[in-house]
Amino acid sequence: MNFKLEDIIQLSIEAGKAIMDIYTDPSSDFGVEKKSDASPLTKADKASHEVIVAALEKLTPNIPILSEEGEHQGYEERSSWSQYWIIDPLDGTKEFINKNGEFTVNIALIENRLPVLGVVYVPAKDIVYYSEVGQGAFKRENGEDVQLEVNKNDKKIVAVRSKSHANPAEEEVFEKYGSTESISVGSSLKFCMVAEGKADIYYRHGPTMEWDTAAGQAVVMGAGGKVYAGNTEEELFLYTKKDLLNGSFLVLG
Repeated sequence: MNFKLEDIIQLSIEAGKAIMDIYTDPSSDFGVEKKSDASPLTKADKASHEVIVAALEKLTPNIPILSEEGEHQGYEERSSWSQYWIIDPLDGTKEFINKNGEFTVNIALIENRLPVLGVVYVPAKDIVYYSEVGQGAFKRENGEDVQLEVNKNDKKIVAVRSKSHANPAEEEVFEKYGSTESISVGSSLKFCMVAEGKADIYYRHGPTMEWDTAAGQAVVMGAGGKVYAGNTEEELFLYTKKDLLNGSFLVLG
């Protein structure tokens, strides 16, 4: 690759700064709009998207980009890509609007239908989770990089739940795995909680998009975890699907 993982980490931080400029502006109303699926869109989503796309087009001009806030190329075009960037410029827009700090910048590189590099940046806390295939997963906080490993302790099973979504089908899966405790966080931070061993299982039954999950999946996989399609451990969760809408998925530490 003609770029370094550190380039992508720094890019995620730059995008995070663009988000925080809007987040911390007391005069800003965030410019909230509704997209066609009724999900919210803010000035910060757009600002982050512009920062990331402009930088990636310079850094890797030959690698296509799929961003939540950009053009959504059709399956015929996407299926011809050997690798591509997949971006959620601001994951957890509802958390951003609610000002709880639990929103992220997600950047991932897909090869052969799996994420081989992923960066999840938490702008409100200045924390980066990152992974590159074969290199492990790490958390950078206060200038220190700590390697992540999923929890190997089977004494208790902690489930991580969504801040904004809940579903009875999810509770059934948590019970099946013997979950005795739970934590609740927003955005792709749920993947990161599994990657750093704070949670053991995350199951999502409701709809998400490919850009919501790719970077977080890379981090979980780098930390030794697995992400499966559906609610069983039969098929790995893959990308470059005909529909950008994800089905349910199971994340295990």
